[in-house]
Amino acid sequence: MDGATHTQDDTWTVAGRTFRSRLIVGTGKYKDYAQNAAAAKAAGAEIVTVALRRVNLSDPGAPMLSDYVKPDEFTYLPNTAGCYTGEDAVRLLRLAREAGGWDLVKLEVLSQTPHLLPDMEETLRALKLLISDGFSVMVYCSDDPVYARKLEDAGAAAIMPAAAPIGSGRGIQNTLNLGLIVEQTKVPVLVDAGVGTASDAVVAMELGCDAVLMNTAIAEAKDPIRMAVAMKHAVIAGREAFLAGRMGKRMYADPSSPLSGLI
Repeated sequence: MDGATHTQDDTWTVAGRTFRSRLIVGTGKYKDYAQNAAAAKAAGAEIVTVALRRVNLSDPGAPMLSDYVKPDEFTYLPNTAGCYTGEDAVRLLRLAREAGGWDLVKLEVLSQTPHLLPDMEETLRALKLLISDGFSVMVYCSDDPVYARKLEDAGAAAIMPAAAPIGSGRGIQNTLNLGLIVEQTKVPVLVDAGVGTASDAVVAMELGCDAVLMNTAIAEAKDPIRMAVAMKHAVIAGREAFLAGRMGKRMYADPSSPLSGLI
């Protein structure tokens, strides 16, 4: 089976919905919605996250995201970016469901700190409220295997650990913890936040993550469309390398050519 066919048939499923692309892109920080749409298409994305407090979904008197990033071309994943309490997040997603019928959502409950890492106590509490209200919830979280297990046990549809603080571009800071989360988790694991360049996406996929979500790494690149293409290939390359199974690491050299039968 050739690589193109292999990649095409390699799908992943979250909350009963199946996707081929393992790259999810955001809808913020672009110069306009047209560039956002072009980047999402160049990335080959099927899912786009929508920060409900930061994009226009309802005012026809101003440019609307849905006129460019069309809902019939992409699956919208509403998120609660900018929420700092469980109540705020739950209220926002309930309003979103009433307005757009969305029930697959991304939960973010941030700490009011410069690093904007998730408040995990509030996140877990909000998750339980949303699950009881019928939502399928993909959860942004810290790279803590213990809390990741608690989220999964509470019914999270996907676990989304941060590679590094949101928008920092620092890449994966703790491959050990991320690997432990991947190993223990039965639902999809997606790296979310902190990716800066294509090599970061490759590492995430080589560790066994099901997908990667990014926004700033593409939107703030000097050429966002070209970076979107780079990220598309990076995610594919990392996934293929993971499936292929890397060689073992050795302490010393091992010659590529056999030592027997030398002239």
